[in-house]
Amino acid sequence: MELRQLRYFVAVAEELHFGRAARRLFISQPALSFDIRRFEEQLGVKLLERSNKAVALTNAGQVLLGEARQLLQQAEDVATLTMQSAHGLVGRLRIGFVNSMLYRGLPEAVQKFEAEHAAVEIVLKEMNTAEQVRALQQLQIDMGFAHWGHFPAEIETQTWMSEAFLCCLPANHKLAKKRRIDLRQLAHEPFILFPRGVSPHYHDQIIATCVEAGFSPRIRHEARLWQTVVTMVEFQMGVALVPQALARTDSRRAVFVPLARNPFSSQILRLTRAGSQLDLAQSFLAALRPE
Repeated sequence: MELRQLRYFVAVAEELHFGRAARRLFISQPALSFDIRRFEEQLGVKLLERSNKAVALTNAGQVLLGEARQLLQQAEDVATLTMQSAHGLVGRLRIGFVNSMLYRGLPEAVQKFEAEHAAVEIVLKEMNTAEQVRALQQLQIDMGFAHWGHFPAEIETQTWMSEAFLCCLPANHKLAKKRRIDLRQLAHEPFILFPRGVSPHYHDQIIATCVEAGFSPRIRHEARLWQTVVTMVEFQMGVALVPQALARTDSRRAVFVPLARNPFSSQILRLTRAGSQLDLAQSFLAALRPE
């Protein structure tokens, strides 16, 4: 059974006239009649009752008509999906991300992209940098957004965005209304920082920056996520240095003040497997362009 035979049969069954069906199919009427008879012979059943004045469907023809329409639609859908997938518009994209990407446009980009591409499913997986590297190596994610780290040769990195660190203070802090803060003014403040094992690079940078300013920070509390750090500041449990993106939390109990001197920045790296070229990933990245 061929799709062409199904198309010919459906045309005759819908028109109930060989001449009109032939014109619809842009073939000759004798050729159409020959193909329909040959189709019936292959199936071993009679699909059409013919007379000089009319064409009617047999019971077998009625059954085949419904099934043929479904098969032809499925074939059309398969062709459409195949063409769309060649342009990155169909499938599933698994993305690893660090927590701060929630404040860097990732949720909005996912919503927008899925609304415009109904056949695409974006799956987000929150992971730290080391977890993303392992997930890429094990083919568990297709792309990642992570902080700086040591990457094996099979992981390619690209700087996706870079932004300054700010000082996060309780809203009622004595320095909260300053336009800029000299880091030395925080020398006697309790700091909130994440454990070194979560992100050694940023942990060491924050410690080194404070040391360069003339003091060793007194780390009073530790938290694993930037969002938790900000929440602890809101409860007046200490101060923190956080990426600029966190200022988008619209907190009423914390303020974000630029540093007078900002020797380092927060970078987000895009991670992929070496040689990976996913059209779907490239299409999504266009929706996630840094502001």
